[in-house]
Amino acid sequence: MEKYYHSVTLNEEKCRGCTNCIKRCPTEAIRVRKSKARIIDERCIDCGECIRICPYHAKNAITDPVEAIYKFRYTIAIPAPSLYGQYKTVFSRNRILNAFKPMGFDRVYEVARAAEIVSEATRKLLKKENIKKPLISSACPAVVRLIQVRFPSLIDNVVKLESPMEVAAKIAKNKAAHEENIPLEEIGVFFISPCAAKATSVKVPYGAAKSNVDGVISIKDIYLKLLNSMERNPVREDLEQACQEGIRWANPSGESSALGTEKFLAVDGIHNVITILEEIENDRLEDIDFVEALACTGGCLGGPLTVENAYVAKNRLGRHIEEARLKGISKSRNEKIEDDLVWTGSIEHKPVMKLDTDLVKAMKKLEALELINDGLPGLDCGACGAPSCRALAEDIVRGNANETDCIFKLREKVRDLAAQMVELEAKMPPVMDKSGDSQEQVKKQR
Repeated sequence: MEKYYHSVTLNEEKCRGCTNCIKRCPTEAIRVRKSKARIIDERCIDCGECIRICPYHAKNAITDPVEAIYKFRYTIAIPAPSLYGQYKTVFSRNRILNAFKPMGFDRVYEVARAAEIVSEATRKLLKKENIKKPLISSACPAVVRLIQVRFPSLIDNVVKLESPMEVAAKIAKNKAAHEENIPLEEIGVFFISPCAAKATSVKVPYGAAKSNVDGVISIKDIYLKLLNSMERNPVREDLEQACQEGIRWANPSGESSALGTEKFLAVDGIHNVITILEEIENDRLEDIDFVEALACTGGCLGGPLTVENAYVAKNRLGRHIEEARLKGISKSRNEKIEDDLVWTGSIEHKPVMKLDTDLVKAMKKLEALELINDGLPGLDCGACGAPSCRALAEDIVRGNANETDCIFKLREKVRDLAAQMVELEAKMPPVMDKSGDSQEQVKKQR
């Protein structure tokens, strides 16, 4: 059986079986059994919806602690552009970047700069005639995973280019190794992440055998430490590398707006993404060359591992974008590595939705599923621990649930049993009819 790694995990002690998570999970990867949530590993895409929706904070993301940087001789921070929107605008982008070094990092490289390189490579890709359109961005690992498990027909539409995180790690590590004369294995690159899906993609990368990133630190975990460093330490270097084009990637449509085409569609929020992917699958999107799909509402600024409200962060990020525009930071660099951006591997369909690997058995199970589903109330109340009546029917067919898990079906069964008991009592043999014996004893006493 294939093993799945996930950054999103469940703390059973905190879980109260409230069913909020099962209603929001986009791949129906969660069930509530015995008053505790259970995550179906093969279905989870690490989108973080359950982290966001859980009122008891029972869902968490496994990331690396800040102290993990001390495992390496030389360490590099590669912050996501969404980090800039987490702090008040009194802290400039350069000040935020400079704050990493007093914390123990030897070098800082902006993922926003790598985003510009990916944009340039995507522009060239769009000009090719033999590609399947619309192209779907591969920058969000949760969306790529969603396509793998739920929309396999769209795998060929996915942009086969490394994400800005991977490109930034590759550039930063190679530069440090060359300039500092340090072996690559002694250099640790840490991504400062707004989401859980990035942590998963580092452990289990798609499109490559091994990630260039050595660790993922959540924005939540580093936020206060970085703030303290900013307040205590002066700005010593000019570390800004990205222009407004790269910084905009943190916003919905940020990637798309850099492609030089109006034939794009930007969608954020995993449930909205599903709707658009269904449109593409059914050939209903016309005159669209590129789709930017982001799992989090508000884009990376709305990631579950961020600190600030997404709308406040967006406003703050706008200031940084404008400052970068006014500074006129040039996009021309010596980091032309477009040929190295293409995936060395491929993503494959994960048939986790199949009822059985045997087609005949699968068809029979599907028939049974439809029959069971027709007999359920269709209220999708979630009281059974499944997100919908159809999901419960599927669980029953798979042998993971019973029809009486539905409270309406259970009530019907109880009523039927009660009626049968009444009917059985009426048919009681005379020798066992104690009510008759009681009447005879009363007559004798009289």
